[in-house]
Amino acid sequence: MATVESRPATIRRMSDSSDSKHQSGGQRNATSGRTPILIAGVAVLAVVAIALSVWALLRPAAGSDTAANYSDAQRMEAKSQICVAFAMVRQGVSRNTNLQVPGGEGDIAGALGVAANARISLYDGGQYLMARLAPATPTELADTVRAFANGLMDIGAAATAGAQNTDPEQSKRLTDADAAATKIGQLCTGH
Repeated sequence: MATVESRPATIRRMSDSSDSKHQSGGQRNATSGRTPILIAGVAVLAVVAIALSVWALLRPAAGSDTAANYSDAQRMEAKSQICVAFAMVRQGVSRNTNLQVPGGEGDIAGALGVAANARISLYDGGQYLMARLAPATPTELADTVRAFANGLMDIGAAATAGAQNTDPEQSKRLTDADAAATKIGQLCTGH
């Protein structure tokens, strides 16, 4: 008899659990009706967040420093500093990109050393100019220095990746850097 009494309890428990499944299924149906609304709400919030991020990146900072916000003396000092830095970088790049291999064509280690010095002078020269560019630098000069500095770094990175000066893209980078250097020279000397 103990066995018979335990069976109805087991059956009752199973039926209780199936009732609870039906009840929770009803709750799922009520919740699933809200899911599209929640997804739409999250999507709207994501679009708003992206729009605000783009706006924040593209708007000028409050009180942003432009050359127009500085005195003539500050702009002249900034111009002088970047022109001195440019002359030093130009000399260093010219010297290190035109070195001859000490042991001649057969000197593999020397050739690698010369190539490494050229790449370092290009990349570091670009970084140096960017670091020395003051906010008071006149806009045209600052823009040209940025283009030249980025060009130097691009040339150095491409050379490190194996680009030869005769490759069309590398050749264009070199031509653009020469044009920027000429323009900087003119802006620095006032011609």
